[in-house]
Amino acid sequence: MSDKAQKPRAKPLRGGCMCGAVEYEAEDRFLYALNCHCSKCRRTTGSAFKPIAGLQVDDFSIIRGKDDLFVHGDPKGIHDLHCRTCGSLIYSWIAENGSVKIHIPMGTLMDAPSARPTIHIFVGSKAPWYDITDDLPQYQGFP
Repeated sequence: MSDKAQKPRAKPLRGGCMCGAVEYEAEDRFLYALNCHCSKCRRTTGSAFKPIAGLQVDDFSIIRGKDDLFVHGDPKGIHDLHCRTCGSLIYSWIAENGSVKIHIPMGTLMDAPSARPTIHIFVGSKAPWYDITDDLPQYQGFP
């Protein structure tokens, strides 16, 4: 195989909402994975933090239920897309500084990704009732 030959792509990971109306595929080429403790992520998930995996837009696609999504936030900037039926957060569109990324809540994945969270962010606003007990680096904001 030459240096320029590409390896075959692995089967994409599947994910989706709680009720099954929306399903997506994501390539298992995440740029990063992290645990976000900001108040918005806590409210969105109803949990102490949200495990997020970031990827390029081209590595993500809605394969069922595109019309079942609703947008919350700035449609030209940062916004979340939820299932219209069950309310599950499907993904976030992060458009900042001329760059666009997709953030998927790792809890929506049906298949196991190779990425694991490597840091905790926004621990300055974490839930006061939750103690972080692992050894991952912690940041007060976004590093």
